Amino acid sequence: MTAPDAGRGIGNGERAAEITTTFVGLPRDRFRILHVSTGNVCRSPITERLTRHYVSQRLGVLGGALIVESAGTWGHEGAPMEANAEAVLADFGADATGFVGRELLDEHVIRADLVLTATRDHRAQVISMGHSAGLRTFTLKEFTRLVRAIDPATLPPLEDGLVARARALVRAGAALRGWLLAPTAEADEVYDPYGAPLPFFRSVGDEIHQALDPVVTALTGVPARA
Repeated sequence: MTAPDAGRGIGNGERAAEITTTFVGLPRDRFRILHVSTGNVCRSPITERLTRHYVSQRLGVLGGALIVESAGTWGHEGAPMEANAEAVLADFGADATGFVGRELLDEHVIRADLVLTATRDHRAQVISMGHSAGLRTFTLKEFTRLVRAIDPATLPPLEDGLVARARALVRAGAALRGWLLAPTAEADEVYDPYGAPLPFFRSVGDEIHQALDPVVTALTGVPARA
């Protein structure tokens, strides 16, 4: 699915200023992860629901401190998740219930502490919206590469709170970005399965799973069960 332009969801200066003022007082005891793709019916819903599932597995509960959501740069507002995306989530034991597609808006970016995108184009679109998003926006695979290079011992222990650990993880990833470049441009991409048969959706689901595992381990301090 290709976005016709990069403009949807990007408010004018007056609207952006209004939103920024609205969210200045956001509570700092929460950490919000925003997954972004194009239509918000395939890749980002899979990534959102798998993140929730894996965090719940590691910690026993998702908890109110961590909020995981998604949106699309050309989002199908109000649309259900693609049936093949639901099938992929079922393969991993994750829940697709109640998902509704969203168009990416300024307030989503403003509220997010970490934005993980499917592709470099999505990352560029998020950053182009402003809101100081550059230091907290990565492609999913880019962030995975950076996280693998971070010594977990340098992060706050989970006993200090999930939010403190998550914020430190994002800062460490941003600091490493210029030093750990992708071996190829394609290495940071999760390709769009929209309209593809179920086997291709499953291959994309496997890619997302492999990319998320080290991120959730670093975030929670708890490795996946063997």
